[in-house]
Amino acid sequence: MDWNHFRFRTVWELPAPPDTVYAALERAEDYPRWWPQVRGVNRIDDTAATTRIRSFLPYDLVLTLRQRHSDPAARTLEAVMSGDLEGWARWTVAAHHGGSRIVYEQESDVRRALLRRLAVPGRLVFRANHALMMRAGRRGLEAWLEAV
Repeated sequence: MDWNHFRFRTVWELPAPPDTVYAALERAEDYPRWWPQVRGVNRIDDTAATTRIRSFLPYDLVLTLRQRHSDPAARTLEAVMSGDLEGWARWTVAAHHGGSRIVYEQESDVRRALLRRLAVPGRLVFRANHALMMRAGRRGLEAWLEAV
């Protein structure tokens, strides 16, 4: 087992229409407005951005995200990650009971030296940290969509 390799899958259900949710997820520069753990997004060009993320644990992750796939008809967004993590992340939005079902998937390898050294003793803590971040993201997106 590679202790520095992580796979995540999170499912959110929101009362908002799928196209509205997809449009919000497509605008990464707005994430810091509704997702407290996304501390900053700086566009590099039309398909790439640098982002700084910090959840419960006292460290920031700095990532460059480059769009690999965007399909508004299928409501899927996928990006390649580099920096403190290397891998990919994907959003898939579908209609569900009058609202939306959002699936977030991520597969990544930790590249930051300190986090690699802590991978074995900290694995459960890292996973819990990610879960807390995703829970806050769902709540933030729901509030953002209600307000907009």
